[in-house]
Amino acid sequence: MRRKTQSPRRAGTNLVGQVGLGIMGGAFAKHLLAAGFGVLGYDVSPAALKALVKAGGEAARSCADAAARTRIIITSLPSPAAMEEAFFGKDGIAAGARAGTIVIEASTMTLELKERFRRRLARRGVLLLDCPISGTGAQAAAKDIAVYASGERSAYNRCRAIFEGFARSTYYCGAFGIGSKLKFVANLLVTIHNLSTAEAMVVGEKAGIDLRLLYRVIADGAGTSRMFEVRGPMMVARRYLPPHMKAEIYQKDIDIIRGFVRALKCPTPLFDGSIPYYAAALRRGMGQEDTAAIHAVLRQRAGLGGSRARRTKLKRKK
Repeated sequence: MRRKTQSPRRAGTNLVGQVGLGIMGGAFAKHLLAAGFGVLGYDVSPAALKALVKAGGEAARSCADAAARTRIIITSLPSPAAMEEAFFGKDGIAAGARAGTIVIEASTMTLELKERFRRRLARRGVLLLDCPISGTGAQAAAKDIAVYASGERSAYNRCRAIFEGFARSTYYCGAFGIGSKLKFVANLLVTIHNLSTAEAMVVGEKAGIDLRLLYRVIADGAGTSRMFEVRGPMMVARRYLPPHMKAEIYQKDIDIIRGFVRALKCPTPLFDGSIPYYAAALRRGMGQEDTAAIHAVLRQRAGLGGSRARRTKLKRKK
């Protein structure tokens, strides 16, 4: 069931916890503040906390502090280790959350990990929703993301206004874990489409086509994709910074999808064929750059030289 986001309802003094204030979590907090929510946030980075306060939010002393002072918390975290510490560390969410608290878990992690966390929190009376996000960091900044929400329906209903505050659209997907399964399918396509965009750019360049023209024309035709539109300009400019998604972090997502499809014993020839190009970008030391950096790998293999950036600025076609 899809719920299309309308104009956000003003939330008055409602206070939302936000644990993890990176590219995604920081964007959630910004949009929630604009929608009228109070945001009590925590991150291990002092700079991220400072940015939250500057935007009008409040810095929590710890994850436990954020959980103790709010009834709904969003988590957006980069790794299983970070999740373990944020949820069950000495000053974690579990140490501060009261019975009836809802945690909106928006990270991309294995379903097995999220299910373990759901069970551990349930013993404390805390409800976990599985709510991965479809969209890049740049899309999150523009409030152009979709939420794949799954878990207890009554808990989802309590969170609707919050979802509307930071996302373009929200889908209630059913039982806990369906959201993550949908996210794995979405990321499988992202992995393939990002490589297909790079491949198209390299073919066009080898054929002597002006890449600004190629981007403009293809983005308006049947061959386009969301990844072509989002990452095409980075490839035209050969500038992979700032990242919408860091290549080294996305490797975690690739590993999750690979484990998921292998457990299903499902053939994924296009996804499997994409993986070596992402690995090659990491070997080239491009882990801190956007996943669009696989374009540099293909350019080199096509004999097109280095990846020195052109200072081309493109606006995404409306």
